[in-house]
Amino acid sequence: MDTFETIAARRSVKKYDPEHEMTRDEITRLMETVILTPTSFNIQNWRFVLITDADVKKRVREIGYDQAQFTESSLTVVICGDRNAYKQDPDRYWADAPAPAREAVVPMITGAYGSSEALRRDENFRSGGLAGQTLMLAAKAMGYDTCPMVGFDFEAMAKIINLPSEHDIIMAVTVGKALEPARGRSGQLPLDDVVFRDGFK
Repeated sequence: MDTFETIAARRSVKKYDPEHEMTRDEITRLMETVILTPTSFNIQNWRFVLITDADVKKRVREIGYDQAQFTESSLTVVICGDRNAYKQDPDRYWADAPAPAREAVVPMITGAYGSSEALRRDENFRSGGLAGQTLMLAAKAMGYDTCPMVGFDFEAMAKIINLPSEHDIIMAVTVGKALEPARGRSGQLPLDDVVFRDGFK
């Protein structure tokens, strides 16, 4: 399946085979792909909580409005962002770059994010959104289906996953083997409604 086919085939699936388990190697391969997702200044500020334990799945379903995919999927990935990633040994983000590039860019990281809590939070949501799309497309290429989810109590989820105070929850993505295909697309807007050349009219 090429990239265009993968994008077209990716759908939000609600019904999964509850007996299917992803192997450790499959999960590792998936997440090794996800962390190739771009981030501003390469700060790699996304953080991922992988939920596979049956008891934890049950708790998440309880705070997720009893949505079955939380317990029936093979894996739930809670995508989070660390607002303090920018200052955690920022040299490591450019460790393999030529010295002149590293010396020029690393000070910009703390300069850009050090004084703006709003920017750090915004960056979490940008980076987390990109990571979510990478996750869903990579899973589809591996033969799995997914569903991006925000239908849960974020405060309760934070307690379940022991979210550090400087982190934000972006979304959850369920991953598994579909028991039935997604419904047909409900209505795609034409390009003319959403694409503008050189600015809005």
